[in-house]
Formats: sequence, C-alpha cells, structure tokens
Amino acid sequence: MPERRSSKRPESSDRRSFPRPPLWLNLTLLFLGLAGILFGRFHRENVEKRYSHVLTQQQRTPADAKKMKEELAELDLNRDSLEQELDGRMKFLKSLKSENFYVSIDTQAKKLRFYYGDSILREGDIQIGEAQTIQGKSGKTWTFVPLKGAFKVDGKVVDHNWRIPEWVYAMNGETPPATPPVIEGGLGQYVIFLPNGYVIHSPPEEGSPLKGPKPGSIMASEEDLRAIWPRIHKDQTPVYIY
Repeated sequence: MPERRSSKRPESSDRRSFPRPPLWLNLTLLFLGLAGILFGRFHRENVEKRYSHVLTQQQRTPADAKKMKEELAELDLNRDSLEQELDGRMKFLKSLKSENFYVSIDTQAKKLRFYYGDSILREGDIQIGEAQTIQGKSGKTWTFVPLKGAFKVDGKVVDHNWRIPEWVYAMNGETPPATPPVIEGGLGQYVIFLPNGYVIHSPPEEGSPLKGPKPGSIMASEEDLRAIWPRIHKDQTPVYIY
C-alpha cells in the first residue's frame, strides 16, 4: 500500500494564538463601559432638567409672536392704536421670561390674568367699558377711549369714597345735583388706578349711579381682585392691556 503522507508540513512552526485575557480584566472593561453609558445618560438628563425652562421659553416665544401677528392682522387699528397695542403685547411677551408679578388684560378673550413669570396664578372674566363720547346738557363733553399699552399701577383703594362725577349723570341723561354725593364703593369695592383716570374696578355698589364698567376701563369680579390684591403695588406692578 502507498505510504500515507502526514498533513502537517515538517518545516512549518506551531500556530499558537494570543493568550486569553484574565476574567477580572474582562469584567473591569465591561464595568467601565456600563459606567460611561450611565454617566452620559445622567449628565444629559441633568442638563435638560436644569435648562428645561430656557428651552420651553425659546420654543414658546416664536409661537406667541406668531399668534400676536395673526391677531394684529385681524384688528382694524390706526397708527396710534397699533403702537399702543404693540407696546402692550411686546412688553407682555418680555415679562413671560421674568420673575415678576404682573397683570395681563386680554381684551379679545376678555380675561384678566395674574402672572408670576410665565405662570398664570389667577384668571377671571372681565367687562370692558365701551368707547364713548358723552355730552352733558351744558354742552360739555367727555371722551373715553379703551386703554391699551403697558402701564404701572398709580394706586389702589378698598371701599373707595367716590364723589360721583358730572359725566355719570350726563351718561344717564340726568342733571347733576349742585353738590354731587359721595358713595362708598360707588366705583366698586376694589379699585386699581391706572394713568389718565382709567381704572380696573370691581362692580359698583347697588346705590351707585354707575352701572357696569366705567367707560374705557376694566371691570373684574370682587373675588379675582381680592385674590390678587396683596401683590398689587403702586409704581411696581406692571399692567399690560392688549
């Protein structure tokens, strides 16, 4: 029989692989890899948590600005009215990024909102006094235009002793008395004074000749004004009417 040749070449050297790493080294590398993944995830979540309010404001502001432009496009405003509207809205948007208390009057939605930064702490319905030009029997006239823009509170009173002005009688088609009476709560139990004689007030008392909101001004409920009253301060609390 022919002699069988060995498959191993006599001149070839032994093929030896690299030694396997010890088990402790494999476990150490695995542990370090998992620790790196977990730390990266923790760091990402921590950053998102710390700066979530910033990201939210950045995402919200363009939407708010777009909504503002759409609403302004639907309004029939002259140049002066548009400037007042823009002033109130732009300063209101800026206050959303602040850490202050302030009042927002949305005349389209007819809502009073009390904010701290971008958080609404109180919201309530309002009535808006219509624009009016009132003419008395003597020929004297009073013109009230709804207030728009950004303002600071000029003052506030509770149970205000209101001397009934002449225009109230003219508005009701009455002749004013020689000495107009003073009525406690005649303008409402809570009154927030704004510039140029405008106010945010609660409903007038039953005995008052003023029924409903003062022309050009804002009337809110007693409950809503009572709730925000402690945070309303003269020359400090901003009011945005738009």
